[in-house]
Amino acid sequence: MRITPQEGKLGVVVEGFDANAASVDDIETLKEAVYVNKIAVLKHQELNPRQFLALGQRMGTVEPYYEPVYHHPEVREVFVSSNVKENGKQVGVPKTGKFWHSDYQFMPRPYDLTLIYPQVVPSKNRGTYFINLATAYRTLSEELKLAAKETTATHSVRRYFKIRPTDVYRPISEIIDEVDAKTPPVTSPTTVTHPVTGETLLYISEGFTVSIQDVDGFPRPELLRALLEATGQLDQTFQHENIHLQSFEKGDMLVWDNRSMVHRALHTTTPEPAVSYRVTVYDDAH
Repeated sequence: MRITPQEGKLGVVVEGFDANAASVDDIETLKEAVYVNKIAVLKHQELNPRQFLALGQRMGTVEPYYEPVYHHPEVREVFVSSNVKENGKQVGVPKTGKFWHSDYQFMPRPYDLTLIYPQVVPSKNRGTYFINLATAYRTLSEELKLAAKETTATHSVRRYFKIRPTDVYRPISEIIDEVDAKTPPVTSPTTVTHPVTGETLLYISEGFTVSIQDVDGFPRPELLRALLEATGQLDQTFQHENIHLQSFEKGDMLVWDNRSMVHRALHTTTPEPAVSYRVTVYDDAH
C-alpha cells in the first residue's frame, strides 16, 4: 500500500490497497491517513456491494440510512445515489447532496467516516466539492472566532428532505410534521474538537444548520450567515479558497472524515448517467 499526497487542498491517493486482503494494520493506516488528510482516494477497486459493505465493517460499525428508499435492493446498508433505472425501476435516489452538508448532521450522532464507491461515472462534470471545517475555523477572523465561542448550532433535515414516491398527493403540512417527528432538530456546539487530531472544527453547514444561538438561547442569524460566508459555503462560483473539488474515475473509492468535512455534489443542468454506492461508518474514536 502506497500513500501519496494528491494535488489540491486536501487528500491522499492510495495505491495497492486490496480491500479483501487488507490486514488490521492496513485498515488502521488507512483510517489514520483519512483523519490527518481528510480524504483518501483508493485506486483500482473492484468490489461487489457485499464486499464494499465488508470493508466498511472493518473500519467500524456500519449504519444503514434511516430512509429505506435509498437502500440497495440486496444490501440495505449500501446507500444508492442513482439517476439510472434498472429494469425500468428507480433504484436509490437521484440528485442527492446538492447542498453543503455533513452526512447525518441532522441526527443525534452524525457519521464518523463516509465511503463513496462510484459505479457509473460521468465523462465530464464529475466530482464532489469539499470544505475542511478545521481549516474553515483556523482561517476565521479573531472577531468571528470570539463570536462563535460558546454558541450552539441547531441542525435539521427539514430544508432538504427529499419527497418520497409514497408522499405524492399528501398534504405538505402532514409531510413536514412527519419529518419533524422522525428527525427532530438537534443542537450541538458550534465549534467542536476532533477526537483524533485535536483540531477545532467549525461544525455548521448551509444545508442542515438552521440557526445559531448564543449562551442565553437568543438566535444569531447574522452570525450564522457570516460564518457560512467566511467558510465558502455561500460562494456560488465555488472559487473560495477553502473549496476543494475532488474528482474521481472508474475504480476509485473515496473515504473521508465526515466529522471534519462538509461536502456538496457536483450536479449540472443536463446530467449524464451517474450511480454511486455509499457506506457510512461509526468508528471507535470518541
